[in-house]
Amino acid sequence: MKEDDKLLQIITNETKNSIEDLDIVTPTMYASLFSKHASKNDTILDNEEDIVDHFLDEKMSQFTDMQNQTSENVQKLSDNTDKALNAIKDKDEAVLNEVLKEAQSLRVEIEKLKKSVYKDALTHVYNRKWLYDNLLDAQGQCFKNSGTLAIIDINYFKIINDTYGHILGDKVLIFIANELKKIKENVVRYGGDEFIVIFCNGVTQKTAISKLNILREALLTKHLKAKDVSFKVSFSLGAQEFKKGDILNEVIEKADKNMYLDKIEIKKKIPGI
Repeated sequence: MKEDDKLLQIITNETKNSIEDLDIVTPTMYASLFSKHASKNDTILDNEEDIVDHFLDEKMSQFTDMQNQTSENVQKLSDNTDKALNAIKDKDEAVLNEVLKEAQSLRVEIEKLKKSVYKDALTHVYNRKWLYDNLLDAQGQCFKNSGTLAIIDINYFKIINDTYGHILGDKVLIFIANELKKIKENVVRYGGDEFIVIFCNGVTQKTAISKLNILREALLTKHLKAKDVSFKVSFSLGAQEFKKGDILNEVIEKADKNMYLDKIEIKKKIPGI
């Protein structure tokens, strides 16, 4: 079933890529395109229901495990609080030391859980939920602090997928994510082949662009290999400073416009892969 899962994911990604430029997609259109890509991969989905059931069972199992772990940690925290209150009341230093040890152990477990919730499954950088929960206000719209946001878009990614397949495309995403981590700032996989880098307060737009440009130039000296073929990977970038209270979507829109201008220029320098 694992091979079926992988193949179904490849077909799904190919279908999504083929409709990304369409303004309107009906269920019939999607089904037709999905069937076309399935045929291209020599796949007859006569066991589609089994595959979907397996996929849902696996996801539900992961969700249930996370729920159970969260409930268990909440119960431990509640028990520790009760023990601490009683120990304080009774001035029982031995029990307080025991509660301290249990609390330290619980903190480790909670940190592990937080990492799994906020991690992108493929690239292991942060996901959107981390961005919303840690950098934005309670409404999930405005920044809590100032800084600079840079948006990164991989050049010719669709061509890489179409030419070498989605498995290699995934490896390119992982490679780019690992390169961006070298900047030592917060990296978020925002969606598809787009990443966001959040530079802390004090890092100007100019400095952020300079750091990313240095990384990009170093990247252009490297070659990735696919079977007997090697190719280069590059990205376009756009940055925008933001202040406390600025709206995330508006900051992203400005950074995206800057990235579009950068893409025009970088593609003059790098006409292909």
